[in-house]
Order: sequence, then C-alpha cells, then structure tokens
Amino acid sequence: MPDTVPSPAAPLIVIDLQTGMFDGRFDPPIHDADAIAERTRRLIDWARHSGRKVAFVRHDGPEGDPLAPGASGWPVWPPLGQAADEPTFGKKVGNAFSNPDLAEWVAGQGAGDVVLIGAQTDFCVAATVKGAFAEGLGVTVVSDAHSTLDSLEEKAPDIIARHNKAFAGQGVRMATTAELVG
Repeated sequence: MPDTVPSPAAPLIVIDLQTGMFDGRFDPPIHDADAIAERTRRLIDWARHSGRKVAFVRHDGPEGDPLAPGASGWPVWPPLGQAADEPTFGKKVGNAFSNPDLAEWVAGQGAGDVVLIGAQTDFCVAATVKGAFAEGLGVTVVSDAHSTLDSLEEKAPDIIARHNKAFAGQGVRMATTAELVG
C-alpha cells in the first residue's frame, strides 16, 4: 500500500467545483454538496499552510450550457474562497491536463505528483487521473472530497465508492481529508 502522504510540492487541483455543481438552478447539486464544499475549504487551507500551491479547473461548457463561459453556473463556487493568486485553468473536455497550461503550471511547482479533488467523479475526476498519469505524475485522490450526481443506473455514493476502488487499483494514492489535514 502506497504512503498516503503526497510529496511536499504536490499542488492541490480543485476540479470543476463551479457554481452549477452547488446551486441547484439547472441540475441537482452534486451528492453531499455541503460536505464536499467544507472538505474542499479544509483541504485548500491545508495546502496553503503546508506551502503547496492550489489551482482551480473550470469546465467551459458549450453555449447554452449552465457551465458555459459567462453562464450563472460557470464561476468557481465563491464559498470555496479561491485566492486572487490561485490560477484557474479552463477545459472543454474531461481531462484537466487537456489544457497544456495546467501541465506547465504543475511542472513549475517542481512537483512529480498532484492532489486531486472535485467533480464529477465518473467524468472529469476520472479523466484527470488518467491525464495526470499520462503526464508522468503521481496522483493522490482525496477519497471523500470528490463527488458526482446519480446516474440512471447507479446512485452517487455507489459511483464514488466504485471509482475510489478503481483509482486505488490504477496505482492512485488514496487519502481522506482527515488523513491529510489531521
């Protein structure tokens, strides 16, 4: 079993925790939205206090989509408390590393690994895990700080549990918020 502690330089990458994932205007909020927001704030504080950098990834949906640039659901969820010096990287597909600026930013941190949290477990988080591996990075997923919506076939808690097991099987370092934050 790999060590649960990411390297000291590993940045925290917050994936698609945008207003549309929380406000319920167009879709239901992600599963356990309030707890996800609270854990995210704790992890952001942990990252800042441990000298790690924090980056936000924002999905840029097509025109007319709740996550389209300029739409009400598009901004990073303000209660997360993104600092002015914490960058936001846009993307149009699931893998956050499809934006080469993110890979360049991570490399600029001197990091060989990343810590991933966010939404949605079965889409953008899973695709970003694969993208980080393709970049040659080690990956830590915070098992209780990513979420999704119910699908027609499966409830969100089951999707999250299934992906946590799959991530571990792919060689992802798994940790809980409490294990990292203390």
